[in-house]
Amino acid sequence: MNLKVIVVSVITFLLLSLSIGTSILNYSKSLSETEKQLKNSSLPLSIDNIYTEIQKNIIEPNLISSMMSSNTFLKDWLVNEENNVPKIKKYLWTIKNKYSMFNTFLVSHESKNYYTSEGFLEKVDSSNPNNAWYYNFKELEESSEINLDFNEHMDTSMIMFINYKIFDDKSKYLGATGIAIKTSYVNDMLKSFRENYKFNVYFINKLGRVVISETGVNSLKNIHDNTALKQFKKDIFDTTTKTIEYNKDGNTYLLNSKYIEEMDLYLMVEAHIEDFTQEVKKTFYINLFVSLLVTLIVILIILYMIKIYNNKLEYLVLQDPLTKLPNRRSFNNSFQNALLLYKRNKTSKALLFFDVDDFKKINDEFGHLVGDKVLVQMGQILKKEVRQSDHTSRWGGEEFSILLHDVSLEDAKKFAHNLKEKIEHDELLNKFINKNLTASFGLTMFEEEDDMDSLVNRVDEALYDAKNSGKNRVCTR
Repeated sequence: MNLKVIVVSVITFLLLSLSIGTSILNYSKSLSETEKQLKNSSLPLSIDNIYTEIQKNIIEPNLISSMMSSNTFLKDWLVNEENNVPKIKKYLWTIKNKYSMFNTFLVSHESKNYYTSEGFLEKVDSSNPNNAWYYNFKELEESSEINLDFNEHMDTSMIMFINYKIFDDKSKYLGATGIAIKTSYVNDMLKSFRENYKFNVYFINKLGRVVISETGVNSLKNIHDNTALKQFKKDIFDTTTKTIEYNKDGNTYLLNSKYIEEMDLYLMVEAHIEDFTQEVKKTFYINLFVSLLVTLIVILIILYMIKIYNNKLEYLVLQDPLTKLPNRRSFNNSFQNALLLYKRNKTSKALLFFDVDDFKKINDEFGHLVGDKVLVQMGQILKKEVRQSDHTSRWGGEEFSILLHDVSLEDAKKFAHNLKEKIEHDELLNKFINKNLTASFGLTMFEEEDDMDSLVNRVDEALYDAKNSGKNRVCTR
């Protein structure tokens, strides 16, 4: 496998492992801390805040009802002045408006008269289904109850009644009184708890029956119907605040129960952990996306840098840094391809070597800097004179090679003599050494049985012939 591919694969794997691993680790830690904070801090504090709201919105009406039932004026009126309807009407109207209640009511056991802040409403009758609440309440052992019911004389919607029994000083039952609250008001309060705190809030009595809950949200009628909750019955009905964790339908819930003595009910605050971890999950996905994006950018940068350095390395490996011509390694690659093509299609090819005459003397007399300038200019001449389809290179030192494609021997000789003349009469070269600079050329053609060694040996011999026969000439083999 290509080393570049291996390096990039390893770096990619490490970066992805780091980014994904870090994101998952942070997510797990945040998830754990969120659940811990919810269980140990947020839920207990929230139940206190909710309790404060309930005190204002439900417990206060409950206390008002309790106060009305023990009011001496009310008891005296029932015993001695029930015929004075305006008096009780004024009392009920005053309580209603003072505490901003939906309505106030009073039922006299003696006369069976039902009064509200508007005055006399109706007579309650045990045979009337609409009056069943009163007779059921009268038979209860408890002195109070919260009852959800309709009363067509008050409103068309369901109303929450907080009922209290009235007794005289000798514990004789005198009737019932209390406060009426629109359930929409209570429902809005419970809805605000769900929307603002993400808690499902409801109330149960000592039998486990759900007495108050948000409409359309809590379908639970009795906690005994919930198998997961049933096992925690002892903790729920403990008068101290308890936090319970349970699972239902693959979801985890936290439940905090608090006994409210004023209502004789249990406040249940339920939290679905998923609702509190959504933000953590959202943050996880954002962090993961950013991490992967950064990783991708880093990988692209690495690939780009590797490509740049790889190109530079390839250039340094295949190019001569002084003359900017291909070097001997590059020539060898091109030569092998040319030899294969020659043997396949027998297209005529030639190999030309030339050497700068007396180059050592130039270095000795004018210095190596001038010698380098000569070689650089030689490279410029070759780039200008050699066809792009041919291949030229610096073979080594002051020696250069040219691989000529699709050329006859006569054309190759003509090219070599022309190049020799260009070098000899180049103004810049002559300026460097203050005289004409010459070169000797060796030329040979590709033959059927040739390989690289045989061709190079033959062209070298031709070059030696040129050198030994007086230089500045073209010899062939």
